[in-house]
Amino acid sequence: MVHISRICFRKYGNFMDNLRLYVRGGTGGMALPRLGGHGGNGGDVWVVATKNMTLKKIKDKYPLKRFLGGPGGNSSVRALKGERGKDEEISAPVGITVTADNGSILGELNAEGDRVLVAKGGSGGTPYSALLPKKGQAKHIRLDLKLIADLGLVGFPNAGKSSLLTALSSATPQIASYAFTTLRPEIGKLMYPDYKQISLADLPGLIEGAHINKGMGHKFLKHVERTQQLLFVVDVSGFQLASKTPFRSAFEAVQLLTKELELYKEELVSKPALLAVNKMDLPDAEDKLEELKVQLQNPEEFTNLLPDDMIPNNFIAFRHVIPVSASTGFGVDHLKNCIRLSLDEYAAMETSSVHQEKLQALRQQSCERF
Repeated sequence: MVHISRICFRKYGNFMDNLRLYVRGGTGGMALPRLGGHGGNGGDVWVVATKNMTLKKIKDKYPLKRFLGGPGGNSSVRALKGERGKDEEISAPVGITVTADNGSILGELNAEGDRVLVAKGGSGGTPYSALLPKKGQAKHIRLDLKLIADLGLVGFPNAGKSSLLTALSSATPQIASYAFTTLRPEIGKLMYPDYKQISLADLPGLIEGAHINKGMGHKFLKHVERTQQLLFVVDVSGFQLASKTPFRSAFEAVQLLTKELELYKEELVSKPALLAVNKMDLPDAEDKLEELKVQLQNPEEFTNLLPDDMIPNNFIAFRHVIPVSASTGFGVDHLKNCIRLSLDEYAAMETSSVHQEKLQALRQQSCERF
């Protein structure tokens, strides 16, 4: 039997996925007049990936959100070279991208212990600098959390993502007949009989225009970047977000989801993807599923059904198309098996690719010797 555990952020307001901080390296120490010497360099400021840390913990512990490196020691008669200032370390969760205010990426924290230098301390005074030290770097930085998961669920509001996760698990996320029910990221863990664990990220629903930050916009899309594969979830009967918005068929929903991902970051649509066609308990669901399968086999032939701005540059070839009904449980076990199969196949391909690269490197080294 496959089990799933779940980590929920009960209130979106208590879950933070970005934080802005002020950082400043320490000022260098003074050189000693008459004798010269060398003042100590100021301490640096680092961001360090730490287990069981969250952005909210940082904010709560350091409400001023200011982090300063220690000042360098002055040169003295007893020590012509001053002591180096103490480094300041900011503990942050794994999965952080550190950026400057201008948007440039300073580094990423992908594993526990990873470190990013965010503000370098100033150099100490020397006879060459008129004995005067330099100030440390000062800037504002952003810590941007992108959830790391094996599989990311992608779907428009009311596609049944929350209901599907309820069918997969004993969890009870908020479910209702209105569109927006998932307002916070959630991570689930599937446990298989052989103790293999697979993590799933259930993320807030997209809307048309998400790539330009409409709705949850970038709050959703940035988390998709850190998933190995995607699980599209669509309503077999299509959907309509509101009375004033157009109705979208299941095929249109798939292509519009693809387009939103593509417009945000084109490489997202190159990820391996599965498609769960939900609500198969509805009337005429089988006929609509067959129609969708035909359209997905040759999507180029059905572009006339799409507005020009909805046509993706590249159509996704899904590894598996799985009909399910979250309300009755139909197809849920098959979906679990397909998720496992797809991830195992991908891992095997990655391993084979690494072996081929190492083998090629060894062959190249042998050729260079002769």
